[in-house]
Amino acid sequence: MEYAVIFLPLVGSIITYFGKRIGNLFSQVFSCLMVSVSAVLSFLIFYDGITNGNYGNYVIFEWINSGNLNVNWSIKIDPLSSVMIMVVTSVSALVHIYSIGYMSHDPHKPRFMSYLSLFTFSMLCLVVSDNFLQLFFGWEGVGLCSYLLIGFWYKRETANNAAIKAFIVNRVGDFGLAIGIFIIFLIFGTLNFDEIFPIVSDFTKTKLSIFGGEFEAITLICVFLFIGAMGKSAQFLLHTWLPDAMEGPTPVSALIHAATMVTAGVFLVVRCSPLFEYSQVALNIVAIVGMITAIFAASVALVQNDIKKIVAYSTCSQLGYMFFAAGVGAYHVAIFHLFTHAFFKALLFLGSGSVIHAFNNEQDIRNMGGVRKKLPFTYTFMLIGTLALTGFPLLSGFYSKDAIIEFAYLSSSPLGNYAVIIGIFTAFLTSIYSWRLFFKTFHGSYNNKKIEINETHESPLTMLVPLFFLGIGALFAGFLFKEIFIGHHSMDFWQTSIFFINEIKHDYIPLWLLLITPILVVVAIPLSFYYYVFNTKILEDLKKKTFPFYNFLLNKWYIDELYDSLFVKPTKKIGSFFWKKGDIGIIDRFGPDGISKLIKIISNKAGRLQTGFIYDYAFVMLIGLSILLTYLILN
Repeated sequence: MEYAVIFLPLVGSIITYFGKRIGNLFSQVFSCLMVSVSAVLSFLIFYDGITNGNYGNYVIFEWINSGNLNVNWSIKIDPLSSVMIMVVTSVSALVHIYSIGYMSHDPHKPRFMSYLSLFTFSMLCLVVSDNFLQLFFGWEGVGLCSYLLIGFWYKRETANNAAIKAFIVNRVGDFGLAIGIFIIFLIFGTLNFDEIFPIVSDFTKTKLSIFGGEFEAITLICVFLFIGAMGKSAQFLLHTWLPDAMEGPTPVSALIHAATMVTAGVFLVVRCSPLFEYSQVALNIVAIVGMITAIFAASVALVQNDIKKIVAYSTCSQLGYMFFAAGVGAYHVAIFHLFTHAFFKALLFLGSGSVIHAFNNEQDIRNMGGVRKKLPFTYTFMLIGTLALTGFPLLSGFYSKDAIIEFAYLSSSPLGNYAVIIGIFTAFLTSIYSWRLFFKTFHGSYNNKKIEINETHESPLTMLVPLFFLGIGALFAGFLFKEIFIGHHSMDFWQTSIFFINEIKHDYIPLWLLLITPILVVVAIPLSFYYYVFNTKILEDLKKKTFPFYNFLLNKWYIDELYDSLFVKPTKKIGSFFWKKGDIGIIDRFGPDGISKLIKIISNKAGRLQTGFIYDYAFVMLIGLSILLTYLILN
């Protein structure tokens, strides 16, 4: 069963790729079937683990055996990987089904479905790995598939640029991850989790000389691993690829943001909790970066107008929540939020896709509005997703987001106190920009000048059914799994898959902390409706008065412009210099161009000797004979 869960998506990917030969419809149905079966089996594995404790490490084959490096290709099933498998396969299956309707007019449907299945397989390889090398293989596989899917519509220049940007930015993070893995092998002499994690405490005082100074080896390892996590999970400074990734088809956005790529970084930190627990410096870095990302992305989302980019920045912000939860030591809460987030974020992305489909590929929320009666099902599902994202009481996001804030408070650390403040304020901003998206999309007056309101239409059943199941997850996932994941006896479930030196104990939480976030979230609803629907002039006036600040947010804190000035333009100038002076000026001049020019000159000179007169040739022969005779006489 474990083998089938992992390899069925790969089988689906390979066969679906040849869709033109086997038929487009069959290829789509086949890929959906493979991933759906994998999803069903993942639930069975999860249930079997909870009820019977059936976990284990299944070795597929011996991969590398060279000197001290012994690595197997394995399937590690433990509580953490079983949760991740369930999230990845279930969301992926629904995205596959949704894609049948969404991509119905695309001529390359089999290739698209094949890439989706390969994406799923790569992520599964990552989460079930029992060593860092297999994890890195899955990590790079996810990166490759993201490049293929973001740039799927390769005839669009913007899609190509977005794919390249995602690839390059992630290479920065991946380089950090690779260095971290190298140091791990240097220190521990192995890459296998079960051999490394039990002995980490023996190496807490080990030092490494690097960058002209001595540092704790464990801290160095954790920092470099986190750099890798920052790239994949789009944390502040390495986040710039994520909004641009919206150039890919909407199902890709849902899969990247909900279940696969961006969750890989969070999973890595939690999987490596036995390492991070012995480095308070690294944990502090994780928490600080997470807090900055949460507030940064939420502030930027306030002023964006592209429906997918707003949801993308909300993903970035929620990932910040997960990281600062892990940074204060609440790893299980981070995974709980990852779990609930997968459902409502996939719901929001696919719901946005349904809206885009209705508006004939329009993505600007300023050109929407007034269609709640025309799109009743999409409206309902987007409402559920919005409520869950904002943390409205009793929905899934409420349980996980509030738990992050509460555990940050219970950590009783100065950094935890800052995390509480950031978490509450970000929750309020999240509610504001989420309801802004919702109200401007469905309420108010109809603002689209390209198509008539009567031309807007509800999505087909293949797109609505996945929304229904994701809506169920967004409604009940938090309530159903809260006790298992973060309850008083949650460690009975997680066992050794998550490691704590000092577990954060459930303790008294003041009433104000329990009430403040839900109150702010609820207050934001009428507030948003008033300013974004009822009286928009107030915000327009405010925009004019605070235009520099508004422009600062609209331009995403000018991070892209900063990178353009620091890295892109200088690199282009250096490249242009070496191209003109080195390639053209030296290599071409004295190489191909120079040789060809010299041969041309010689041939022209030689051509002059070809007069066509016999006496000229006889004369030359005579001279040659004279030279030859002279040489022979002298020698």
